[in-house]
Amino acid sequence: MTPEHLPTEQYEAQLAEKVVRLQSMMTPFSAPVPEVFRSPVSHYRMRAEFRIWHDGDDLYHIIFDQQTKSRIRVDSFPAASDLINALMPAILNGVRGNRALRQKLFQIDYLTTMSNQAVVSLLYHRKLDDEWREQAATLRDALRDRGFNIHLIGRATKTKIELDRDYIDERLPVAGKEMIYRQVENSFTQPNAAMNIRMLEWAQDVTQESTGDLLELYCGNGNFSLALAGNFNRVLATEIAKPSVAAAQYNIAANHIDNVQIIRMSAEEFTQAMNGVREFHRLRGIDLKGYQCETIFVDPPRSGLDDDTLRMVQTYPRILYISCNPQTLCENLQTLAQTHRVERLALFDQFPYTHHMECGVLLTRR
Repeated sequence: MTPEHLPTEQYEAQLAEKVVRLQSMMTPFSAPVPEVFRSPVSHYRMRAEFRIWHDGDDLYHIIFDQQTKSRIRVDSFPAASDLINALMPAILNGVRGNRALRQKLFQIDYLTTMSNQAVVSLLYHRKLDDEWREQAATLRDALRDRGFNIHLIGRATKTKIELDRDYIDERLPVAGKEMIYRQVENSFTQPNAAMNIRMLEWAQDVTQESTGDLLELYCGNGNFSLALAGNFNRVLATEIAKPSVAAAQYNIAANHIDNVQIIRMSAEEFTQAMNGVREFHRLRGIDLKGYQCETIFVDPPRSGLDDDTLRMVQTYPRILYISCNPQTLCENLQTLAQTHRVERLALFDQFPYTHHMECGVLLTRR
């Protein structure tokens, strides 16, 4: 597969292979047949990062082949959103003949939304100055005159220049309701927006008969927290990254949700607090024992859950686990399956044309 060609004719076969592979991995846990959610076959990525190659008076986007490390020129990228594909030549045309914007530019990052907003970050191996700010503002205004709803950011060592702001607001239709999600530049967001909608709707479905409160670890900008809030009395969610916590607080207000509490803590710290190992100033005024959490939701990094958190998760009657790495999920399930059984299984094709799979399991206590 080349960056400018997607083997769309192979999509069905590749998805079928993932289904078989996931079923095989989940066989030891007596999992049900997976519910399968297809990705759009093109223009599914809402974000993309490209290195910039300078070639005389020209410059262009490149990526590196993961196996050979060879350089590949990228003029269009059908895996990315239509907006990214429209912005790629527009940004380069504005930069190419402009010394202040071009000098030592080495990377461009694009973040877009289904609501047609974009943040574009220009990364440099040099100090940025007032001339850069002035020329970047001129480029931004020219792009806006062409109809792009865009914000530009300049980054260099220990430097970040925001011309207006460093975020965009996504609007997702989730089960017939529009959800607003602030997404901050250089922070984690779900890359495949269409698949994110399916994941949120599936999580809502599997928890619709829930009782009590929900505890969520690794909540990010509140992506799942807010979508699930209507199925629980209250939601207590943790996240360690400050920009994501700030975005989550905004999203709570923007969606008029009043039963979600965000705590800035890592999963490991929260586990220590729950186990009485440490006391945290950040928990002052929060009555952890007042929550009646019968369900816990986790969406951990690729490494999965650490041993202490895994044992803490095991104490809850219902566990909803979203995983971007089925291998570490299965490693965690070797412990969780001792006390819980897999009730629901889903495959979300977040990363078409790759080996990667995103999946979800609902476990209930035996």
